[in-house]
Amino acid sequence: MEVRQTGVRNVTCGENVVIYEPANLYGCTLGEGVFVGPFVEIQGNTQIGNGSKIQSHTFICEYVTVGERCFIGHGVMFANDMFREGKPNPDRESWGRIVIGNDVSIGSGATILAVTICDGAVIGAGSVVTKSITVKGVYAGNPARLLRQL
Repeated sequence: MEVRQTGVRNVTCGENVVIYEPANLYGCTLGEGVFVGPFVEIQGNTQIGNGSKIQSHTFICEYVTVGERCFIGHGVMFANDMFREGKPNPDRESWGRIVIGNDVSIGSGATILAVTICDGAVIGAGSVVTKSITVKGVYAGNPARLLRQL
């Protein structure tokens, strides 16, 4: 049996970063002034921009880039393996990439698939983002749809 420790390992941090434990962060980069709440997992090859806040119980998978001054609510899930063949894909290099622009707010319980979200977008709580968002606005629903432009 192999048992791996949780915690904060191989993380590159800017100044004034706050991480509440328990947390599981590894191989990621956190910019200056980042806040990470308890029960958060941030996997490798992920970057969190300056001044962003990640609330409790959020899962950020590999290959995610979060811009500056973003707010990620409680229990937000990021997923970039789309199970295209009906099962998990072990080839990490084929997984989608997720890019969140600057000043984006994502409400609690949202799910973000392999998409790009433009600067300044607001994603409503519980929404499922299945397609890239290119127009600044408020989005909600499953799948997330534009409610109004900002």
